[in-house]
Amino acid sequence: MKRSVAVTIAGQRYTIKSDADEAYVHSLAGVVNDKIKEVQKGAKTAPLQAVAVLAALQLADELERERVRRSDLRKRVREKSRAIRAFLDRELKS
Repeated sequence: MKRSVAVTIAGQRYTIKSDADEAYVHSLAGVVNDKIKEVQKGAKTAPLQAVAVLAALQLADELERERVRRSDLRKRVREKSRAIRAFLDRELKS
């Protein structure tokens, strides 16, 4: 069931409609707000829209890097599992 959740990001109030838990929506808003504050430190005179775009790009970069790490981890786990299985198969045949 979708419900409205009010959040504040970069001093602006937004009403988000979501079926996610309210605390989760607030948590996401906090992540975005923190990223915007971080970007604003380095671009003090930039308009909020530009800061928001830069923050979105940084968050997208973090997400993509995490996806790559997860994919690499899955690949390593599969390779290890195959190696263990092959080892066990050899040992059981002996």
